[in-house]
Amino acid sequence: MSSQTPPTAKKVPSDRVHHGDTVVDDYAWLTVKDDPETVAYLEAENAYTQQATAHLKPLQEKLFQEIKDRTLETDLSVPTRKRGWWYYSRTEEGKQYGIQCRVAAQGETPPEVKAGEALPGEEILLDGNELAGDNDFFSIGTSAVSPDGALLAYSVNFTGDERFTLKVKDLTTGEDLPDEIPGIFYGGAWSADGTAFFYTTVDDAWRPNQVHRHTVGTSAEDDLLVHEETDERFWVGVGLSRSEHYLVLSAGSKITSEVRILEADDPTGEFRVVRPRETGVEYGIDHAGDHFLILHNQNAENFELATAPLDDPGNWTPLIEHRTDTRLLDIDAFQDHTVVHFRRDGLTGIRILPRDAEPYEISFPEPIYDVAPAGNPEFGTGRLRLGYTSMVTPPSVFDYDLQARELVLLKQKVVLGGYDPADYEQFREWATASDGTRIPISIVVRKGTDRPAPTVLYGYGSYEMSIDPSFSIARLSLLDRGFVFAIAHIRGGGEMGRRWYEDGKFQKKKNTFTDFVAVARHLKDESWSSAIIARGGSAGGLLMGAVANLAPEVFAGVVAQVPFVDALNTILDPSLPLTVIEWDEWGDPLHNADVYEYMKSYTPYENVDDRVYPPILAITSLNDTRVFYHEPAKWIAKLRDVANGGPFLLKTEMDAGHGGRSGRYDSWREEAFTLSWILDTAKVAQ
Repeated sequence: MSSQTPPTAKKVPSDRVHHGDTVVDDYAWLTVKDDPETVAYLEAENAYTQQATAHLKPLQEKLFQEIKDRTLETDLSVPTRKRGWWYYSRTEEGKQYGIQCRVAAQGETPPEVKAGEALPGEEILLDGNELAGDNDFFSIGTSAVSPDGALLAYSVNFTGDERFTLKVKDLTTGEDLPDEIPGIFYGGAWSADGTAFFYTTVDDAWRPNQVHRHTVGTSAEDDLLVHEETDERFWVGVGLSRSEHYLVLSAGSKITSEVRILEADDPTGEFRVVRPRETGVEYGIDHAGDHFLILHNQNAENFELATAPLDDPGNWTPLIEHRTDTRLLDIDAFQDHTVVHFRRDGLTGIRILPRDAEPYEISFPEPIYDVAPAGNPEFGTGRLRLGYTSMVTPPSVFDYDLQARELVLLKQKVVLGGYDPADYEQFREWATASDGTRIPISIVVRKGTDRPAPTVLYGYGSYEMSIDPSFSIARLSLLDRGFVFAIAHIRGGGEMGRRWYEDGKFQKKKNTFTDFVAVARHLKDESWSSAIIARGGSAGGLLMGAVANLAPEVFAGVVAQVPFVDALNTILDPSLPLTVIEWDEWGDPLHNADVYEYMKSYTPYENVDDRVYPPILAITSLNDTRVFYHEPAKWIAKLRDVANGGPFLLKTEMDAGHGGRSGRYDSWREEAFTLSWILDTAKVAQ
């Protein structure tokens, strides 16, 4: 490790007073993004981190090459059929971004895909490499072909702030039309005749709050505002039903939904409300031909599925009633069947509801896995496209033949270098939390690894988001060096149903953190793990900061990516993006003294003290609009000033957003950097 002295953040005391409590924040000045002093400080931190990890450069390059050498760089996705076309994407060796393509359909069976070969008759829709040009960051937010296949609405961003410019491409000529709309959010939907495109924009707090209708060939200034959401707790979005008969305009907070629908062949008509919002009731809708399907949680914590008449969509009749052991996640309505995506015992599953036969579930052979519907745009089809993976099985695409009730493997992600799933083992273990709750753990290790072994323990635990067991090429570089990789399926996530989430939010948020520590201690007690490196990002970064305060002695190191470590200050400021929306997740500390005291007792930045902390690597992005760069910057500055141990490193991507660097080679290099730090911190021989 370098002996260079780390940067010292100046102290500029700033008082915060809430509920009679005065707190001095010495590093609030770092929130001013365009202050030259802020930028200079971040650049100084980058320089220090670069020098402190300079000895790892050869290892970083080696790890990058391992990721690259295991990846089939020139590849194609399995084509998906829609209205006379097969749509797919492909990558080319040496190019950062994917290429979206299509070919004319010649039947129901997908054309044979051969690695390294473009399909005959290929038409390129979008080439991300050409669109990106020389920009350091590039992303596509929307890509939607009109129903007649003639136009493509797409949006691009070059900063990482998730605000896109919408364009319309004439697929007949290959040229962009004059239509151009700046400042839009993700998503959008075409009218049935392809004359209008519906999109969302954001307010000053960067909340998607408006839906507009753009008529192709007209100025963006003439676009019509069709809906505005005035409740600051709600986001809006617009899309299509699977049948594409209906435009679906959804408004949702963390706990409440309201849906409006409009016939897609009547784009100038008025949206009608399916059922008025009721606090605490979430629902979604899909069109199943002669009726609607409604997935909702009214008096059904884990959700139930209902039907509703086309002329009275708010009149719900149960179809699949609530079960305490099964969380219904999503529905896909088809012409002759319905697909239900669910979660049970910590695993995902698929249930088929034929129109004229008994429901059944598809079985899968592995003990832990993740499965979900994927790429099923055709309403009238006898096949169901599925995505499947596990911790040892690379991402796989199946078609499920509904008539024969058979899974047909179409493609499994190629892993070069002689990868054999039989060389690795995956396990499900259970830790016991401090209140007696059993916490599931997913584990993968290379066969023959001596235990206890150095371990990366990953966690998230918020928003009912589940970290399901899945495959990673980059992870092989750890497993092949004798690491254990484990996922802690802690409360606050959704792995065990809606109650699992409810027991890890609001005034029960600390369960998320104590669960993670319980998992780490279980792995040590059961001789799985020696040195444990904790890793998490975003809200999982809050987890990292909290467990570093709670039990620093348990961890040999902590990787916190875009970490939400200054949660209390952020949630106290309603002028910031996302804050008001987040009150339904964390509570409202601005107006509720009990919430304030509870959050103050766990938020990482507030609770740094003079104990010995493990080495910490914090990675953030200057243009992140979800978790601001200043949260980890302030956290690292306070750790340096108050805590013992470390070292504490901060790395800021100066041209990226919440997801980090955008190009695939750039992202591989970033992962190689992180993995090298993990290996070095765990003192694993290179």
